[in-house]
Order: sequence, then C-alpha cells, then structure tokens
Amino acid sequence: MPLEPKRADFPRIRSALAFYKVCAIITGVFLLLLCAEMLLKYTPIAVELQLGGKQGFLALVPSGTVTAMNLSTGILIVHGWFYVVYLFSCFQLWTRMRWPLGRFVVLALGGVIPFLSFVLERRTHREITTYLARREAETVTPTVEASH
Repeated sequence: MPLEPKRADFPRIRSALAFYKVCAIITGVFLLLLCAEMLLKYTPIAVELQLGGKQGFLALVPSGTVTAMNLSTGILIVHGWFYVVYLFSCFQLWTRMRWPLGRFVVLALGGVIPFLSFVLERRTHREITTYLARREAETVTPTVEASH
C-alpha cells in the first residue's frame, strides 16, 4: 500500500500546489517564447530580438548584429533559471503528495516540452483538489449508529 499524505500536511500541499501552478504557467510561457526565439534564430530567417537599439524600441535584427540588449538571450536565461524554480516546485509537490519517482520525472518534463506544463498543471491541480476534498470528506463524515 503506497503512503498517503498526512492530514496535517494538507495546508502545505495546498500551498505547494499554488506555488506549482504559478511556476508551471511562467515556465510554460517562457518555454514558448524560447521556442519562438529559436525558430527565428536558427531557421533561414536568422534574426534575433533586440531591445532599445538604433532600429527602435523593439526590433528583429540579423543574428550576430545585436548592438543593444539582446532579448533572445534574455529569454533563454530567464527560462533556464525559472526552470530551476519550477523543478523545486515540482519537488515540493511530489514529496508532499508522496508520489512515486516517475511522477516527478513527468512533472519535470513539463518545463522542457512545449505546452506540457499547461496540461500537467491543469490535470495535477484537478487531481490534488479532488483528492484533498475526498480525504477531508472521509474524516468529517460522522458515522451514524443504528438504534434498535
């Protein structure tokens, strides 16, 4: 029989779930931005996103000719560091829910496979809230004894 979370851990699980939800959305958005940036940079178009250069506030310039702030590199860096935060949120949720290791691996893949973080976030949120509600209902429901 697998271990189940303790009733006393339910507030921590809810907190970890909220943190995971925010991290999954931010990581997913930056992953999509990163994919778009990679398509722009490594296809025949070969452009990068520049902020505040001679071409204007925001401009696409040929790769290697960025003279101002390179937003393409910024997106890469932000996604990379936020993926670490996302992994931490996955780890928190995984340990508090006492899931098997495979579940952690699937959650971790959400930060590197486009759109997967959104799908996993929605499914995980629904699963955990249902689980917690069911467990709380089991402990709150009084047992009725039949009188003869």
